[in-house]
Amino acid sequence: MNERFLIVDDEMDMLDGLKRLLSFQLKGVTTLTAANAQEALRLTRQAQVDLILLDIRMPDIGGLELLEVLLKEDPWLTIIMMTAFGSIEQAVEAMKKGAYDFITKPFDKESLLRTLKKGLERNRLVRENLNLRQRVGDDTGFHGLVGQSQPLRRVFDSIQAIARTDYTVLVRGESGTGKELIARALHALGKRKNGPFITVNCPAMPEHLMESELFGYRKGAFTGADRDHAGLFEEADGGTLFLDEVGDIPVSLQTKLLRAIQEQEIKPLGAAGSRKVDVRTIAATNQNLEEKIKEKTFREDLYYRLNVVSVRAPSLRTISKDIPQLANHFARIASLEMGISPRRFTPEALEILMRRDWPGNVRELQNIVRRTVVFSAGNVIRSHDLRALESQLNTEAGPEPGMGKPDLVETYKQAKDRLVTRFTHDYITNLLQKTGGNITKAAEMSGLGRASLWKIMNRLGIRSGNSE
Repeated sequence: MNERFLIVDDEMDMLDGLKRLLSFQLKGVTTLTAANAQEALRLTRQAQVDLILLDIRMPDIGGLELLEVLLKEDPWLTIIMMTAFGSIEQAVEAMKKGAYDFITKPFDKESLLRTLKKGLERNRLVRENLNLRQRVGDDTGFHGLVGQSQPLRRVFDSIQAIARTDYTVLVRGESGTGKELIARALHALGKRKNGPFITVNCPAMPEHLMESELFGYRKGAFTGADRDHAGLFEEADGGTLFLDEVGDIPVSLQTKLLRAIQEQEIKPLGAAGSRKVDVRTIAATNQNLEEKIKEKTFREDLYYRLNVVSVRAPSLRTISKDIPQLANHFARIASLEMGISPRRFTPEALEILMRRDWPGNVRELQNIVRRTVVFSAGNVIRSHDLRALESQLNTEAGPEPGMGKPDLVETYKQAKDRLVTRFTHDYITNLLQKTGGNITKAAEMSGLGRASLWKIMNRLGIRSGNSE
């Protein structure tokens, strides 16, 4: 069963007696005790508690006040109030505020155990319902795009209309707004859905390799070309080619790209003739292509060929109402990736996320949620978890040794290497804590591969704490 009880009472005799009784009568249950509100809050924030027995009269913070704080941090908690016979009215008030039930002192063993078992059953049903909802996910998701705000609904409508066509599409929007998800939705809803979807990360591709990667080459086309190589246009034949950050394609290659899109024809390097392809092109950019045209760094005819129809990915600040849904969606995904029980945010924590600026848009939100899931102690992510993470991020940006502002004497590479090393150490250490030192699971979650993870751990002197 592995469930946790928390008893909160300022009378030590009551705490000891109840702990002995529950430990004897309810097998497989861990019983925690707290003599004051501060200790109770500390314990509930450290790990998930399944049921709380809370005395209505406490010396520092009253039981009703503590009840409100606990339910604000975790609205799904099952709390049973303990009250003296003469304070039934307070117990009724507690139930109005969200307590599950109450028992009066002095209580007999049978009625106490009966009430606790009912509370446990209620807790199981609530948790199972929450877990089911998180496993199923948000049924409002639209091909990976999550949200219900009006700007996002307009995007959904545009995608459905455009997907029926075979037009070239230009997806515009700031970095981190999910432009590739829009491209994938267009592909999935179109007639090419059973064909390949090939992504080209234009900024990451070296300029001297871009032509051969896009259009391919034939054996002997240049030194080292010892075999024919199909380009990305050929790989996308019958499907969709997604040109991510198309504004970074060099001018020298734009004419050939225009011909490939317009004529559906490519000529691999070293080939005697051209060959036909059947490819739908979707491009994305966060740049002002109109300005690049004026600066002669982007061809006007290529722009008009790409911009037959356009979709704008909204920034997170314009769809801020979707942040709660997005945050819980990302927490569910991160939990599944890590092989742990689903995490979820309390309403107070979601309010903090909604008040925050998100210059990195949805991608930044996803990264923050992932990191919070890694560092959070229990199944519920509370406001203090986010504040602790924010404090940690601020500390990392401050003058801490090894993580401070780059030393002006350092080269760019030295500063970058130092920061990457610190991040890698913290990331892997926390990942191993979450997996109980299981390197195989940590390797799967990180996407590094077991051998690569071992090498990094050895280089940084990280021990798994597991004998696997």
